Amino acid sequence: MNLLELQRRMSEDVRRPLTPELEMQKKTKDGRPISDLAESYIKRNDRLTSFERLEIYNRQYWFRVIAAVSEDFPALATVLGSKRFDNLVLAYLKENPSTSFTLRNLGAHLPLWLEDHPEFAPTRHALMLDVARLEWAYVEAFDRLAVAPLTQEDFADLGADSKFFLQPHLQLLNLRYPVDELVLAIHKEIPPSDIASNAVSERRQKSRHGLPRMRRSEIYLAVHRFDNSVYYRRIDREAFLLLSSLQGQHTLSEAIELAFDVSKLSPEDQARKIRECFAHAAELGWFCRNHFDHSGLQ
Repeated sequence: MNLLELQRRMSEDVRRPLTPELEMQKKTKDGRPISDLAESYIKRNDRLTSFERLEIYNRQYWFRVIAAVSEDFPALATVLGSKRFDNLVLAYLKENPSTSFTLRNLGAHLPLWLEDHPEFAPTRHALMLDVARLEWAYVEAFDRLAVAPLTQEDFADLGADSKFFLQPHLQLLNLRYPVDELVLAIHKEIPPSDIASNAVSERRQKSRHGLPRMRRSEIYLAVHRFDNSVYYRRIDREAFLLLSSLQGQHTLSEAIELAFDVSKLSPEDQARKIRECFAHAAELGWFCRNHFDHSGLQ
């Protein structure tokens, strides 16, 4: 076995998925004993067999990647409990192995993957999805670029056919549960987090101990970064549709039509909502003057 073959052998064995009991598998997919593989390139000592020495690296690799995902989804881990969450991460990473140089991207596909995996929380699947979507939106809002915002002079040249660019860090979410309350309740116990939300003023009574009770209630959130802190801002349906349409590169007139297509608001109230939405977005610097790459990080 030359050096390259040894490196490939070690890499494959170390990254081999653990069992549900978080132990190294005993056999390969084709039935070969992994103990035999280990003995082919790892020397036993007076305390550990070749298999046991390899298992140390195998388990530590998975414990590290599980911990990395846990750091980005602490609320999801709390909702599911550590045992189910560990099994969820193992199953997710088995289908979505790391392909990046950074652990930051490990959880990128988790919210979408969870849509087809209700087995981890059958009775709370929708809640689980909303928590995962919000927690990944936090990661995106914290990491993505901040582009020079439009100035007052820039707005003077815009018309009905103009297209707007929104900050890459701005994440717009339509959620079925008020999980911003739940995520905030958990994240505030984590010292490095720096999160705020206008949902604090909208909270209802909750238990003094434990997590907030979650009752189904559709909300719209804008998750964004301001002065190196991430904020969750609740917005109304029309503002969500308007901003989402602009983010999708519809013209201003198209975005307004989509936002109020089935609205029962009077023309005067619609105009007021449009003014409020643009005033808030402009004040927070959400509109950009430059094109940008949505996939770019800071």
